[in-house]
Amino acid sequence: MTDTSSLQIAIIGAGIAGLGAAIALKHHPAIDVQVYEKASELKEIGASIALGPNGMRTLERLGVNNALDDAVAFRNKSKHPMIYRHWKSNETVSTDSHVNNVEQRHLTSRFYRAHLQEALAKHVDPSRIHLSKAFESVALDAATQKLLITFTDGTTATADIILGADGIHSSVRTFFVPTSSTAWTGWVAFRSVFPISHVAHIKDLPDEANHFWGPDRTFFVSKLGRDLFTVVGSYQADPNAPNAPYKDSTWNSDGDVNVLREFYKDWSPLVRQIVDAIPYTKVYPNAAAEALETWVLGGGRVTLAGDAAHAHGGAFAAGGSLALDDAWAFASSILHVFPENATRKPTDAELLKALRIYERTRKSHTDRVMRAAHENNVKKLARYSQAAEPETDEQLIARIKNRSDPSWIHEHDVQATFAQALKAEEAAEKVASSEQARL
Repeated sequence: MTDTSSLQIAIIGAGIAGLGAAIALKHHPAIDVQVYEKASELKEIGASIALGPNGMRTLERLGVNNALDDAVAFRNKSKHPMIYRHWKSNETVSTDSHVNNVEQRHLTSRFYRAHLQEALAKHVDPSRIHLSKAFESVALDAATQKLLITFTDGTTATADIILGADGIHSSVRTFFVPTSSTAWTGWVAFRSVFPISHVAHIKDLPDEANHFWGPDRTFFVSKLGRDLFTVVGSYQADPNAPNAPYKDSTWNSDGDVNVLREFYKDWSPLVRQIVDAIPYTKVYPNAAAEALETWVLGGGRVTLAGDAAHAHGGAFAAGGSLALDDAWAFASSILHVFPENATRKPTDAELLKALRIYERTRKSHTDRVMRAAHENNVKKLARYSQAAEPETDEQLIARIKNRSDPSWIHEHDVQATFAQALKAEEAAEKVASSEQARL
């Protein structure tokens, strides 16, 4: 490059989206990526996480092949992404299937979240990850035309572009869109991950990811990598009720296994045995936000990724794959306007173009996911309300069999969508140039 100054990109948040974006950009010799994480140590909070074929392909595209290893990624031997079973009889009622041709290494996989974050972090230079850096504000430095980021500890950093990947309660998002607060959906998950030895004695213990459905709640179990096992129980409350249980609960707070046992006391002996063997449980209240009007913020210098961009409430087990596809699309958009062989830094107009391409690639898809999640939650609240008629067994089985097909989420092709976004941006530029010429 004749202009030797680098393009500074600040990523706020060292979760899946943030680390993924850092990995995708790290080979560009003139891009300086710095990751700022509010936690004091790089430690993922959470239990299990699933990645569909789209997320697995993006991991491979990023070069994170260590995350595809069977040692950390658990795949159902039947190749079904999910198996649905009856709460009383344990009968397999239905299964999900991959719609397109999916190679073995890209099959839907379950991870312990810490294993996935660890696999991603191995591909980022530790010197580029700055801990205990909670975002507070940003302003444009008129003299340098750089963004000046201030953290809550009083320190500052500069950047040309900011990617807010700081989670569902994103400080970056709320700084630029103060009205974008999240709200509890009423759904609470009770999650635990523990050595499989705790449940190995149970006869007929599922050896694949199974989702048991009952009239008023669900129960998920799966093996994970490194001889771990996960259990996810659930509870649905009316989020608008003033005395709703778990209304004031916090993410990753301690739960009570005795409460969980009470929830599932009438379920099948198999489910009860698994619940009885759980050594602990953590509480995770699901929250969601409304879709943003735009992801292009800060005058074309700031954007968002992962839950910071599209807090959909944890539905469809889609968050991890959405975050990875966001990371790849963001990096690809930057690299489109600033390829590795570029001879100068991109202009402000070119950076704005990159963020528009990124938004075109991702926003319509994630908006659709958010709408689907919201519609499902409305139906769930109606079904579980006190005024609702109790669901019959026939209705439950029909609901399982007639559930929506999630393949449009888990097999979404972000590369094809990116190519379409480039064409749409090019067409929009031609229209703008034509209109300008007529003036």
